[in-house]
Amino acid sequence: MPSRRIQDEFRAWMAQWGLPAELRLDNGWPWGGGFDLPTVFALWLIGLGLGVHFNPACQPQDNGVIERTNGLGQRWAEVRQCRSVAEVQAKLEEVDELQRAYMPSVAGQSRLAAYPGLRHSGRSYSREWEEARWSLAAVESMLEGVVAKRKVGATGQITLYYRRVYVGREQAGGEVRVQYDKGSQMWVVSGLDGKGLRAVPAVEVDREKIMTLTMYEEAKAGKRRRDARRRAGPAVPP
Repeated sequence: MPSRRIQDEFRAWMAQWGLPAELRLDNGWPWGGGFDLPTVFALWLIGLGLGVHFNPACQPQDNGVIERTNGLGQRWAEVRQCRSVAEVQAKLEEVDELQRAYMPSVAGQSRLAAYPGLRHSGRSYSREWEEARWSLAAVESMLEGVVAKRKVGATGQITLYYRRVYVGREQAGGEVRVQYDKGSQMWVVSGLDGKGLRAVPAVEVDREKIMTLTMYEEAKAGKRRRDARRRAGPAVPP
């Protein structure tokens, strides 16, 4: 599913249930967790002011409630008998409503009756609120605390959010550290000894690019072009 579609679903949920204080996410694309630098989706959530926590990889027991709910939902909704994605979605929503609002859970009450605060977080969300309150400063503050490690290629380059950055041929085969500097809005590349090697404009750390999840679309397009040229092989002179 495209990241923008997932983002639209998140916005619909937040408009209905309210803005949460924190989110627990799985690993992998587009969430993050397994990457040293946060994905653009994680940065978008952080800009909304949400705490973002990732499930430990390969440890489903640490997310047991959700894992069990996923299995229960599939069984109750009889997913294998559904004839379309729309039918699956409708049945899962019906099961979710049944579990939340009608099934006895706490002293004979449903979860919703026992915990009425589940109806809404108390923090209203709308697209207008997001446009006015989304914080690039929150993203920058978080990035300053992240130190990413990169292996330098044979041509003296590293990869940074799909973008190739030159750090010097003398660094080829070695390892460098990359960290965001909020004051200069630059990526600072340094050696393992702490010696600065280069500062690169952080073109990815941009309000519009993060909010629209297009933070590195240009760089990805460049990578696709390079891959296509590599597959095509050297040009043959006429």
